Amino acid sequence: MVALLCGLSLIAPASAYADPVTHNRTDAAAGWLARQLVDGERFEAEFGGVTYPDQGLTIDAVFAFAAARTADDYADRAVAWLARPEITAGYVGSGGEAYAGAHAKLLLAALVAGEDPASFGGVDLTAGLSALLTSSGRFSDQSAFGDYSNAFSQSLALLALDRTSAGAPVSAVDFLVGAQCPDGGFPLDFGVTPCESNVDSTAMVTQALQATGRHVKAQQGLSWLVGVQNVNGGFSYGTFAPNANSTGLAAEALFTGGRLAAGFKARGFLKSLQVGCAGAVGDRGAVAYQASGFDPGTAVRATAQAVLGLAGVGLAHLHSGGSAGAPVLACA
Repeated sequence: MVALLCGLSLIAPASAYADPVTHNRTDAAAGWLARQLVDGERFEAEFGGVTYPDQGLTIDAVFAFAAARTADDYADRAVAWLARPEITAGYVGSGGEAYAGAHAKLLLAALVAGEDPASFGGVDLTAGLSALLTSSGRFSDQSAFGDYSNAFSQSLALLALDRTSAGAPVSAVDFLVGAQCPDGGFPLDFGVTPCESNVDSTAMVTQALQATGRHVKAQQGLSWLVGVQNVNGGFSYGTFAPNANSTGLAAEALFTGGRLAAGFKARGFLKSLQVGCAGAVGDRGAVAYQASGFDPGTAVRATAQAVLGLAGVGLAHLHSGGSAGAPVLACA
């Protein structure tokens, strides 16, 4: 019996052991995020008392774990959940519905995780995304509810396809370049007059253009970002106060584009929003949405997007294969 018990102890799952302790702010944020996953594998959204799978936020977590190079076991479980046929189909569309942004984001996640995108959840994500490329170069939704594709979906498509053997279509890159506003930034929605640059979309577009070799246009967008950065290092969405989501996106773009001074200022703002040792034990490591304080309703998404900014890693440079476990912030 003693031998049997000893043998069982050798194959105990990783979750049976205490999470690693860390002084690294990025690792602590990723660790907190990992511990928020439902059943250690997914995020959910609730509307009208009904719970739905939140594939998009789950993918954000996969990106965060890859950027921090930690919580890799959580990332593996999240990817396995995303690869369930009903979860994949419910996200990218089925029965005549097909969504460009979902195809692009899930394709990028599959590639980051080292999965086969030609057979992910029973779907060929590369072919599905390519089928949504229109003659204008825009990746558009096929839906009875309208076309909600925008600068985010176009940027994600370029970032994902750039990793494939065929690369990103030139027409799609040209289309995104053509959306640039006169001030150098990029709008969220295409074809809107007047053209209004947006922090979040400019951060995404510059990463896509940097990855696909359009460095001049990418640098123009980054110059616009630097010009709208707040004194405290944060970035705002529109006229609202600086927030972690926009700042996280901007920071990863700035680091990717070599704008290190602005990137470090943005990172400093993100750290100022992070719950430290003075906070509740269960909140330590999380990044609040705004300086007003920690709110569990917004902290998950804020932390997921902040991690890439804290790590200084852009979407084009994410790869799986980090350490296991959900690091806990070290406190005396």
